[in-house]
Amino acid sequence: MIKEYKTIKEVVGPIMLVEGVEGVKYNELVEVIQKNGEIRRGKVLEVNNDKALVQLFESAQGLQISTSKAKFTGRSQELAVSEDMLGRVFDGMGNPRDGGAPIIPEKTMDINGEPINPAARDYPNEFIQTGISAIDGLNTLVRGQKLPVFSMSGLPHAELAAQIARQAKVLKSDEKFAVVFAAVGITYEEAEYFVSDFKKTGAIERTVLFTNLANDPAIERISTPRMALTCAEYLAYDLGMHVLVIITDITNYCEALREISAARKEVPGRRGYPGYLYTDLASLYERAGRIKGKKGSITQIPILTMPEDDKTHPIPDLTGYITEGQIILSRELYKKGVLPPIDVLPSLSRLKDKGIGEGKTREDHADTMNQLFAAYARGKESKELATILGEAALSETDRIYARFAEEFEKEYVSQGFNTNRNVEETLNIGWKLLKILPKSELKRIKEKYIEKYFGE
Repeated sequence: MIKEYKTIKEVVGPIMLVEGVEGVKYNELVEVIQKNGEIRRGKVLEVNNDKALVQLFESAQGLQISTSKAKFTGRSQELAVSEDMLGRVFDGMGNPRDGGAPIIPEKTMDINGEPINPAARDYPNEFIQTGISAIDGLNTLVRGQKLPVFSMSGLPHAELAAQIARQAKVLKSDEKFAVVFAAVGITYEEAEYFVSDFKKTGAIERTVLFTNLANDPAIERISTPRMALTCAEYLAYDLGMHVLVIITDITNYCEALREISAARKEVPGRRGYPGYLYTDLASLYERAGRIKGKKGSITQIPILTMPEDDKTHPIPDLTGYITEGQIILSRELYKKGVLPPIDVLPSLSRLKDKGIGEGKTREDHADTMNQLFAAYARGKESKELATILGEAALSETDRIYARFAEEFEKEYVSQGFNTNRNVEETLNIGWKLLKILPKSELKRIKEKYIEKYFGE
């Protein structure tokens, strides 16, 4: 039931207090109607007896509270969804930003989503090919997984995000694949980069973009990922598509959360972030997955910039707890010219063993992956030893491993942002590099695979 009140008492920043309200619910949409007919929107953050605390979606500048009235709409924030959203660009509130016509909705969905019943979840076990060797070969992405990218300021995570969006596909499947891309708090140049890259490569045809710019209101950043996930849920569970959701940058989202928490005068938690940061992030990440009996799935790649390059910072720390692994970008590799600068040793995909092997990628995948990890780790140790003691102090085997580490970074990890390698190519490059080592060093690979692939 829609109710209007002329009892707006005060506005502080994006927060507005309305008194004498009845039957108002948490998260309910509010319209603030001014004397001249201008409407500003917000949502209910808190209800205490007859007082409602409302968070405005836009600036409160110039708002005349004495002549304005608050209209409580009785519903929460919704997104109008349709298959026609593919190929379109929207702002953080779900309005078209590409100059095209408004969407004629098949249905409207609450952007806060419904939690997936844990008993209805299906286990992620199907390989998604990103075309990037450091991910496909060593930290495999699986359909229904949430695998974040931990970046650092100044590293090319935007290029990596665009590359994954452009190249990702489910192998051995004729089912439809779509990408929902949410850009949160980014600059106009970055937004333009994503839109033009997708248009240029034709990836836009299967992509829905939600862009929230740095000069848009902070509250819009809270809605943007939820808009994207709601769109993904419609495409996945109503239309049966496999959807990859990429959200960049989660750090901007958390900063907006902190800003609004401060405006509400809440007791701050670690580093000034609200105490419910974990719960809030989980409400986003846990919307990924597969549901039994439904064809579609949602796979998530959230991208975040670690403040001060610190992986113990609350944002990467809590993200690591909720998600199934992480891909870490390295400043050291970037300085060496390795692109994408994925640091494979601290990176981890907890579900990688579920998506590889015979019938999914190739029979030798697990063994070669373990051998490459081990050889690269030893090679890096040898290089560090050479730096301290000089190369002459290394044994012959250590020198071979040091050379292996160099070649591995150059050939396997560094492939640029425009090379799309299928999983066969990735595995073959792995074998080519393993030939640098003596056969006796391949202790993690079954004899039958060495005979089959090492001699080729």
